[in-house]
Amino acid sequence: MRYAMELIYSGVAIGAIYGLMAMAFAMTYKATGLLNFAQGELGMLIAYMAWSISVALGTSTWALIGGALVSSVLLGLMIEKFIMRKMIGQPVFSAVLVTVGLGVIITSLVLMIWGGEQQRIDTKYASDIVMLGGLRMRVSQITVIVVLALALLSTHVFFRYSRFGIAMRAVAADQRTASLMGISVARVQSVAWATSSVLAGLAGLFFAVSFELSPSIFSLGLKSFPATVVGGLDAVIGSGASGIFIGVFENLVGGYIAPLLKEIAGFLLILIILMVRPFGLFGQKDIERV
Repeated sequence: MRYAMELIYSGVAIGAIYGLMAMAFAMTYKATGLLNFAQGELGMLIAYMAWSISVALGTSTWALIGGALVSSVLLGLMIEKFIMRKMIGQPVFSAVLVTVGLGVIITSLVLMIWGGEQQRIDTKYASDIVMLGGLRMRVSQITVIVVLALALLSTHVFFRYSRFGIAMRAVAADQRTASLMGISVARVQSVAWATSSVLAGLAGLFFAVSFELSPSIFSLGLKSFPATVVGGLDAVIGSGASGIFIGVFENLVGGYIAPLLKEIAGFLLILIILMVRPFGLFGQKDIERV
């Protein structure tokens, strides 16, 4: 029983990172109808930029967080304005290929600037151990779970009660009609890309703090993608919650069946769930573009 609880605890922690990245995928899709396949690379780049800023300012935890937030917002806005806005009205497949190419470019830039060596981000208290229910958890693991919970709550309040959130839902439902009603589609998409970038950046940063900072962080996008599909491509909150489910499921499969299956457990879960609910657990039935 203790072994199972350890797997669940660690699964929830890594699942929270998956959840943040999955929310980033869903946020972009909800506002633009596109999947950003450079999401993992974007999270990796933001983690490196935040690390460089914190080192330059004295390796402060607040500098690390502030660097991640500022870098992610600026990158998100720049990508939307100078790259993705040019693709409005173009075939969806072409726009998706642009994000794939963007991911390759980001990876190359990271290798050119920072190299391929593994780095360690030393932050105060991150590695400290806290006992919860008789089991040990690092402060960084608890923090990412809290951050995901706050992100889910904030997203719910934003979409349900704020005027801009309602406008974003209108754009997601029908861009042309929303535009005719006076909603700035370009502005909505800019905010969506910036928010998505922040979520991806937090996921990349927490992964780097919990494990290591290296170019391999880009694979976090691929590992988090099952949570987006399971939760629903257009369900931001559902995608975040599904990240926890995927993380726990992976750990249990790796712990009780075979460690090698842990890497593909999320994709096996996609096959099972999509056969029952092709639009995901929380997605809408009228999804047409992928």
